[in-house]
Amino acid sequence: MDSDPEQAADRHARAVIMAIFAVILAVAISAAFITTLEDIDTRHASDVTQPGTIGLAKRAPGEALRN
Repeated sequence: MDSDPEQAADRHARAVIMAIFAVILAVAISAAFITTLEDIDTRHASDVTQPGTIGLAKRAPGEALRN
């Protein structure tokens, strides 16, 4: 079966367009990821509570247990 030069050129053009689209998509995803990382507060939570607070996972003094 002979290959038509026009079809080969179309396949080549389609492959080039898909490659360019893939590169642009990868750059956009990377930029979004980096931008998101800049806005994230990277401080870690700890189980040490601030003075005068009871913390989120502790019962307040005198509070009854609930089932």
